[in-house]
Amino acid sequence: MNYAIIAAGEGSRLLEEGVTTPKPLVSLNGEKMIDRLIRIFIANNAESIYIIINEQMKQVQDYLLHKQWEVPVHILVQSTPSSMHSFYALSSRMPRGKFCLTTVDTIFREEEFGPYIAAFESENEADGLFAVTDYIEDESPLYVDVDSNLKIQNFIDQKYNGCRYISGGIYCLTSTSIPVLHHAIERGEARMRNFQRALIRDGLNLKAYPFSKIIDVDHASDIQVAESFISSEH
Repeated sequence: MNYAIIAAGEGSRLLEEGVTTPKPLVSLNGEKMIDRLIRIFIANNAESIYIIINEQMKQVQDYLLHKQWEVPVHILVQSTPSSMHSFYALSSRMPRGKFCLTTVDTIFREEEFGPYIAAFESENEADGLFAVTDYIEDESPLYVDVDSNLKIQNFIDQKYNGCRYISGGIYCLTSTSIPVLHHAIERGEARMRNFQRALIRDGLNLKAYPFSKIIDVDHASDIQVAESFISSEH
C-alpha cells in the first residue's frame, strides 16, 4: 500500500490564533502530526509515502529532509491553490495501484485505521473506499449519501433529510481515479469535494467505511480537542 499526505496548506487560521508552529509540526501529546501519520502508515503496510508541502514551509522542509524513515518517504515542495491541486501534483509521482490519501490535520483512531486499510486491501470491486463519520463538527461538512450497502451515491454540500455521514477526509483509491482527477483539473475545477463528485459522475464504484469519529485541526482550540481524543484511545 502506498500513502500520500497533503500538507501544503498555509495553516493561516492557526497562525491568526497565535500558533506559530507550522501545522505539520504541531504536537499532539508530544508527537508531531506529520510523525503520527507516518508512524501509523508504516504500521499499516506502507511501501512508500508521498508528502506535499508548500514552498514557504522551510521549517517543515528541514525537518522532513533530515529524518530517517523505515520506508521511502518522498517530499514534494510545491505551492498549490487547493488540496485537489496538491493531489494532482503528487499523482504523477506516485506508483500505480492502490493508495491512501489524507491531509496532515486529519485525526482518527489508530484502532479503526488498521481494519479500514485491511478492508481496502481485500476489496476487489470498489474503485475507492472513503472514510466517513457520523460525528459532525466540521465548519463546512461534505455530506455523503450512501445506500443500504454503503455504496456512495453522491456528495452533498448541504444537510438534507436522512443524512447520516460526512466525509472524513481519508480516501483509499485505485489508479482508476487518476484520469478523473486529471480531467477535473483540465476543466478548471478545484477542491477535493468536486473531485469526489467527478468520481461519481464518471461512474466509479465508491464505498463508505464508517469511523466513529474523525476531527480536523483547523483552530488553536482544536489542538486540545485532538489531544483528548487521542488520549481516549488508550
